[in-house]
Order: sequence, then C-alpha cells, then structure tokens
Amino acid sequence: MLLLRSVLFNTAFYTNTIVRMIVLSPIYFLLPRRVAYRIPKAWAASNNWLMEKIVGATFEIEGMENIPEGGCIFAPKHQSAWDTFALLPYQRDPVYILKRELLWIPLFGWYVAKQRMIPVNRGARGKVMVEMMKRTRQEMDSGRQLIIYPEGTRRAPGDAPDYRYGIARIYRDVQVPVVPIVAHWGLFWGRRKLIKHPGRFKVKILPPIQPGMEPDAFYTHLIATLEQASDELLVQTAINNPHLPLPPTAVKRLTELQAQTVS
Repeated sequence: MLLLRSVLFNTAFYTNTIVRMIVLSPIYFLLPRRVAYRIPKAWAASNNWLMEKIVGATFEIEGMENIPEGGCIFAPKHQSAWDTFALLPYQRDPVYILKRELLWIPLFGWYVAKQRMIPVNRGARGKVMVEMMKRTRQEMDSGRQLIIYPEGTRRAPGDAPDYRYGIARIYRDVQVPVVPIVAHWGLFWGRRKLIKHPGRFKVKILPPIQPGMEPDAFYTHLIATLEQASDELLVQTAINNPHLPLPPTAVKRLTELQAQTVS
C-alpha cells in the first residue's frame, strides 16, 4: 500500500506540475509579476494537498508571528524537495538564490525568471559574486523575503551539519533580520526516495536574529540556534510518528541525544 500511494503521488505531482505550467502559461506571463506569483503559490498548496490526501503526510506551522514585516532572510534547514515549495503559500513575496542551471530548464526556467529569482554559479568568484550581491540587495530593498539554505544542499535528518559561510556575508551586507526555520521533511519525503511516508510533523519558525551582529558571531549563533531546535524537533517528530523507518543518520543522532540526556 505504501508503494502504491507513493507511485500515485509521484504521478499526480508531476502531472499537476506539467499541466499547470502548460495550461496557465498564457495567463502567468501576461500578469504583473506579483499577481502572477499566485499561480506558483497555488501549485505549492495543491502539492501539499496531494501529500495529505494520497500519502497521508501533513504538517503544522508554529511561529508565524516571528516573521517580521518588510524584508527578511529565511534560513531553513534543507532536507527534501518538499521544503523548497511547501511554505510558499504562507510567504508574501519570496525570492530564492538558486543555481543558474535551473534557469536553463524549458518553461520552468521561464517561470523562475519572471519572479526575478537570483541565479548563481556556485563555482564563481569576483565580479559574478558581486553582481549576485547587487541583485540580492535590490530585491531586499523592495521588501522581498530572501530564502537561502545555510547548508547549501539537502542533508539527511540527523546528519552532521555542514554550513556555508555565505549566509553570514549576505547578513552583513543586506542588514535585515534572519529567520531560522527547522522541520524534518526528509523523514516523510527523503532525498531521491520513491517512497513517501505518512505522518504529521511540525515546522518551527524561530525568532528572528536581528541585524547588527558581527558576521562570525552571527554565523556561530545561527548554527547553534538551528541545530538545537532541529535536535529537539527530531526527538518530537520520532516520538509522534513511531511507525517511521528512520534513516541511519536520524537513528545515530537520536542515540547521541539520548546518551547526553542520561549523562
């Protein structure tokens, strides 16, 4: 049954994506950018609905009151394809820093370009990075919410952290609050995994880190904040979903946390 539900969801997910892109393209590209954003947001909400109805996986959000008015930076832990879009319906006008290759995908790349997402060549230096920061400041000055994954790529639940310093440089330069976000999406929709698992979990939006800290101090503080909240939520998610087949990284981390509690 789990395999059947997963296959049905994957089929529905890709069908939903392709059909919406093709059918709604004439409307999307004619509308003003911010109005057109309702189309990707509706797509994201529909995929959350498919996960609930087909797979049986749902989430609740805690801490919406922590999102400041105006421009800010969202700094989520990144575990799954799901967390790249699941919160889109709840965000005002988000902008992503993403790898430039995504803009080369026919139709999808055009959708992304219309929303003025910020492409970056991960191996670039010098003028390319200066231009990326210029674009970032322009979007933030207009009140948008920047989404950047501090670890740069997806990590398995409970895996050892591997943060990149880039977010500290952006924090220093754009001078807006940074909002840490944690959730264990990867326990339900794992990286490159066919099987999707049912259950219910929590997404925690943590209090914002205000601008003004030294970059090194901010970087250390952000990591400590995200990792502590992630550990607490991993324990809670595992307890509330005892049926979940936990990945080795999660089992190892839960064992370490249990040993710390005992000692």
